[in-house]
Amino acid sequence: MIDFAERVDAVEPAAPFVISNLVSELTAAGHDIIDLSVGQPDVETPTPIVEATKDALDGGHTTYTPSDGIPKLRRAAADYLNDRHGLDYGPENVVATPGGKQALFETVQTIVDPGDEVIVFEPTWSSYEPMVKLAGGEAVRVDLAPHDFHLEPALDDLQEAVSEDTALVILNSPVNPSGMVFSEAAFRGVRDLAVDHDLAVVSDEIYKELIFEKDQPSLANYDGMFDRTVTINGVSKTFSMTGYRLGFMAAPTDHTTQAGKVHSHSVSCATNFVQHAAAYALSETDVDAIAGDMKETFRRRRDTLVDLFAERGVDIPVPEGAFYVMIPIESDDDMQWCKDAVREAGVGLVPGRAFGTPGWVRASLVDTEERIEAAVDRLATEGFV
Repeated sequence: MIDFAERVDAVEPAAPFVISNLVSELTAAGHDIIDLSVGQPDVETPTPIVEATKDALDGGHTTYTPSDGIPKLRRAAADYLNDRHGLDYGPENVVATPGGKQALFETVQTIVDPGDEVIVFEPTWSSYEPMVKLAGGEAVRVDLAPHDFHLEPALDDLQEAVSEDTALVILNSPVNPSGMVFSEAAFRGVRDLAVDHDLAVVSDEIYKELIFEKDQPSLANYDGMFDRTVTINGVSKTFSMTGYRLGFMAAPTDHTTQAGKVHSHSVSCATNFVQHAAAYALSETDVDAIAGDMKETFRRRRDTLVDLFAERGVDIPVPEGAFYVMIPIESDDDMQWCKDAVREAGVGLVPGRAFGTPGWVRASLVDTEERIEAAVDRLATEGFV
């Protein structure tokens, strides 16, 4: 009999996959499920990127690479962050990872000791807290739900969350799951707190190209923040390359050196030909055109869903970016609510408990406006709205 580590027993399977597995099971059985649970754009990877992928395979790029990534990709990632987000990174500041999730995992493993505290903002992406637990740390939550998921009104709560055990703050904007974009005042508040308390901050900016009506600075741009910020990004969302599993961290070289140890002893390197495809995406494509089309599509779908729920008396905090919407529900068990919604209404949604916000569900805007309308109609017909 195998005795399992306490740190693994302390975490649960990712709730979004619980629902997506149920959706897959019912779909395979012939049911028509409108799946709004998945966290990936319903957009094909742009053809030139696919062709670059094929070229990389044809060119024999199927071997190991330098652990931190091929030079071409690290240069492309640094240039992309500098040119589009006003940062000042060099290739030496970049580690390419199999997905942005791996960059986050390696960063937490690098910074967090057993007993350390890590501040997260609820609703928070479902893997942040498990990553902290797996490192032996403890997540300290700052609840944004009372403020329609905005950070600026909760800055006093953030200040109160800091203790002598705080080692890290994890910031994600635009936010998965709420779709909110934090204000410049919120970013300044995080900066002031990090500098005053000498804290490291992870700035997860994977959705930064998908902001609808306004812009957002990169945290590392703020005075005193470059040397204490780990910027996380990747090609999954902006270029609809989720299955490529290619992300990257950008940080001071002392962090990339230390995180590189975790990287080299865990995944060795990101996939060779994928790195070449990602380098092409970051340096050779029209990012404004690719992201702009997606933004307009997701903005229309957002408006459709918010308006449909408003017509039924349900007010939803209006997302400002990404492709997610948080919807309030009347249930003490949002996981069971979501399972019932899949089985009875044929609509896949993710329970708010996955993000530390029970009493809500997350919808992903990853189907057509017509299917989103049908999803709301189904939920209403079956009594879920």
